[in-house]
Amino acid sequence: MQGALIRWDPFAELTELRSRFDRMLDDLGDGHAREWSPAVDLIRDNGHLVLRADVPGIKPEEISIEIDHGVLSLSGKHEETEEKTDERIVRRERRYGAFSRRIPLPEGVDPKKIKAVTRDGVLEVTIPLPKEPAQEPVSITPTAV
Repeated sequence: MQGALIRWDPFAELTELRSRFDRMLDDLGDGHAREWSPAVDLIRDNGHLVLRADVPGIKPEEISIEIDHGVLSLSGKHEETEEKTDERIVRRERRYGAFSRRIPLPEGVDPKKIKAVTRDGVLEVTIPLPKEPAQEPVSITPTAV
């Protein structure tokens, strides 16, 4: 069985901790629609960056993707569905309301070539990466002053 090397991100645990802390504070709120952030994975795959965001129950027309000054902005609004029931809600964890994420893009990305699809509650944005210029070694000889 082959294993894959995964680069350790020391800040990944802090991101998860912040997300849990934000959820805890949201639970103390007034219950009105509030802003939240969908979970996002960003991977490099075959000359592309692929962004995958969890957006379960959100229709494609509720999602806005814009690129401005090298930053991809993912935003939208998901309305709470009205459930007619005589029972009181004991626990509510499903997210609703406005959401947004901002992801800086590498220099040279052509926004017109970016594609996005939704499938099974996951938004996938494919961003073609620009070709990196060939790096040539440079020798520098110091001079005496």
